[in-house]
Order: sequence, then C-alpha cells, then structure tokens
Amino acid sequence: MGQEIGLLQFEPEDFVLFERRLANETELLAEWLRVGRFPGAVHVGGFELECWLIDRELFPAPINERFLARLSNPLVVPELCKFNIELNGTPQPLKGNALSLMEQELSCTWRQCLQVAGELESTLILIGILPTVRDFDLSLGNVSPLNRYRALNAEIIKRRLCQPLRLKIEGDERLVLMHEDVMLEAATTSFQVHLQVPADEAVCYFNASQILSAPLVAVSANSPFLFEKQLWDETRIPLFEQSVDTCAERRVTFGVAYLKESPVESFIDNQQRFPVLLPVDLGDDAAQFKHLRLHNGTIWRWNRMLVGQDVVGTPHLRIEHRVMPAGPSIVDMIANAALYIGAVHVLARRGRPPEALLAFHDAHANFYRAARNGLRSELTWLGGEAVSVRELLLGELIPMAYEGLGQLGIDEGDSRKYLSIIRDRVQSGQNGAAWQKAYIESHGRDFFGLTSAYLQHQQAGRPVHEWDI
Repeated sequence: MGQEIGLLQFEPEDFVLFERRLANETELLAEWLRVGRFPGAVHVGGFELECWLIDRELFPAPINERFLARLSNPLVVPELCKFNIELNGTPQPLKGNALSLMEQELSCTWRQCLQVAGELESTLILIGILPTVRDFDLSLGNVSPLNRYRALNAEIIKRRLCQPLRLKIEGDERLVLMHEDVMLEAATTSFQVHLQVPADEAVCYFNASQILSAPLVAVSANSPFLFEKQLWDETRIPLFEQSVDTCAERRVTFGVAYLKESPVESFIDNQQRFPVLLPVDLGDDAAQFKHLRLHNGTIWRWNRMLVGQDVVGTPHLRIEHRVMPAGPSIVDMIANAALYIGAVHVLARRGRPPEALLAFHDAHANFYRAARNGLRSELTWLGGEAVSVRELLLGELIPMAYEGLGQLGIDEGDSRKYLSIIRDRVQSGQNGAAWQKAYIESHGRDFFGLTSAYLQHQQAGRPVHEWDI
C-alpha cells in the first residue's frame, strides 16, 4: 500500500484483468519457491514507525503535507491521515551492532522531524492511540491527498453497501459508536518490524512469529484509551480490525491457520478469500509481482508475509511483524525489536516445530487475551501449559532472545542493553499501557495531563519502566 495509484474509480473489466494477473503472479511465485529462485541464509532487519503530529494544545495537527515538504527526507512518508507520518529505517544485516545502528538512525531522523515540527508550531508523539484524539478528527476531511487512500475508502464503503461501520469494543469500559468511513484506522499507530528470512525457513519463521505475537503484544502494549474510554491494554488491535471491516470479511486478521509447507500458501489465501480492492493496471511483467504485492498490501495480517526485491532486483521474502504499537520511547521500541528478532530466530529453528506443540486456536486466543490484558495475561504455552506472560518472558523468552541474537552475531553489548530493558520492564510490570492507566488512576480522567506528562517522559528518552507517575 506504499505505492501511489493513478485511478480513483474502477470498471468491472479492471477487476477481471487484475485478478488474472494476480493468479499468474501467484503461480509464478509458487514456481520460483519450488525451484529455489529466492536466496538462502540471509537475515536482515528493518522497521516502519507511524506517529502523530500534534499541535500546542495536544490535539492532532493535520499538517503532514507542509511538514513533509519542509523535511524532505525520503525515509519519512505520509500515512492515511494528515496528522500521521511514517518513519522508515534502512535495512540492516543482523550482525554486529545492527540494533544500535537502528536506534542511532531512528534517533537522528526523529530529531530532524522534531525540529521541523517545531518550526510549524507543532510536535510529534509516539503512542499507539493518542488520548486526545476526537471522533471528528478521524474524518475524510483529514485524509492525506493520495489516490490510494481515497480509492481504498471508496471500495470498502462500497463493499459495506454504504452502511456505516459499527465499532464495538468491550474492555474495562464499553465503547460503541457508528463511523462512516475507514478513518478510524488512522487512530492506530504501530512499530512494524521487518525480518528478511531464508526462503526455505520462511514457514518456520512465520509460524514462530504467530506464536510469539501474544507475549510481544503483552510486553509492548501502549494503547489503553480511545475517546476517553479505558478499553484493552492494546486497544489498537480491535480498533484496527474493525475499522476496515467490509461486513463480508475482516481484512485485518490474525489468520485462520499456520502455514504448512510453503510461504505461497499465504498468497493463495489472499487470492482465494479476499476480493480485490484496488484493481490497478501495473503492467504484465509477472516477475515483478506488482499485483500480488499491491493486493497483499490491502490485507493487514498481524504477521504478514511480504515479497520484496533488493536494489538489483533479487527477490526475497520477509515477515512484517505488525503487533507492536508505537512508543513509548525509541529505546523501548528497539528493545521490542531485539526481543522479537532473537526469540523468533531460536523458536523457528527448534528441532520440533513450535506449531506442533501449540494448536493454532491457542495461539489465536493467546493473542487477543494478551492484547486485552497486557502484562497481566495468562497464556497457553507450548505443550498446553498455562503460564503467566511475565513468567514466560523472564524464564524463557528473554533468555531465548539472548541466545538467538548471539547466534545471529549481534554484539553482546547490544543484546545486553536492549534485553535488559525488556527484563526491567517485565519485572516492574510497567509498559506503556500500565503507565497510562496508573497516571489516570492517580490524577483522575485528565487526558490532556496524561498526554503532556507522557510527551515529557518520551522527550527525555528514558525507557518506560523508569517513568514516574
């Protein structure tokens, strides 16, 4: 979905042509995977980070056009809403000081962004859901002026038969409202880790990513409030899932099964279960997989298999791990990435595949339980054992991540720095969601005070477990 398109409306023949090319590209992908056209032992990491532009009053500031024009940095691009932007990291081979390099580059880009925002009498904040966002901020009047966003909204509304969305979230409190378009999605900002993996191990890495999604969303949760209602610890999960619901199918999904034998199964599922939304004519060079990639970009699995190409056109597979929210601090997010990258490397390469030890319905239930309850969650783990997520992280997953980062060749200093942040966060029980809820419990339902205090802590740069209330 990162590419711009030339059309806003489509004819029936556009869908027929797109579907034919999508089928051809899916068949070609299966063939290339079968004959080994994708590279082997390559591990590369990267990220996308969505954030909010806010004004001096702590409300969303719909100024991303002026902001991006003044910034002029190719690593920073528009998002769905005029008050959102996306920061990208340069892909790093996962060895040596790769994690420190990610943090240094992101910190540098972030400082540039803050400077430009200040020149526009605004600032930026990294948080899953902005506590001060209002329903009317999330309207088409604030959509970024790109054809792909307007066309996507039009097609989803058409598939809803022009009926408004009914959002319903049952959490600590209850939220029910009606919304006319897809703009609720703009209230959900995330930190998405990209992991390029060997094609012959992609199935194992993908299934391990599914299994790890529950503890990862629990430890990183940072979205407990929406429209001044206290809902899930990671309310971003049900909000995003419902915001692009077409009534016929959920296009934001955890999935329905593990992969079995080939990564192409994910793309076959895309082709068979999800109607095309943006039937753009992207040419007939199937080897570029342009239609397959565009269609995949309109299906937001929490773990998404991607087909990419390097600068010389060599294809690769990577997993986009989408479960973690933005914030609370840059070092917190790199620590989250370290935990995921290290743990998934070990879990995927176990002698017995982890999916053989945990039924998919348990992995699915774990994910939503963890999104609801954060670090208070009880999960079903490998072999069917019930365990608290904090015990699981401290006793198994953090040591596993140390092992995995070591196997990849990450410097011990990097591993120790970032995983100690995870350990201290778990031991304290204070992730972003816990801090936000504790602030409101201590200070009353002052969401402007909450946002102001959160922003001050974030600007200080300390990890969230060190924040006072």
